[in-house]
Amino acid sequence: MKILYINNHGGGFADHIEVEDGSTVQKLFEQKMPGADPADYLIRVDRLPASAEQVLSADSRVSVTPLKIEGA
Repeated sequence: MKILYINNHGGGFADHIEVEDGSTVQKLFEQKMPGADPADYLIRVDRLPASAEQVLSADSRVSVTPLKIEGA
């Protein structure tokens, strides 16, 4: 299924990506941000804070924003 993934880390980007049916927020985070600690980011699905266990649905909008910005 296709979702919109918005990564606000560094330069940031937004792109439609394919994920498996039944994918969770945690699984997506681990794939896109390997080695990163989810506690360091605000993760939202459809503009609402998301739990790690939340299952994504087609056309979900997932954004990952760092809580601390380096150099700020």
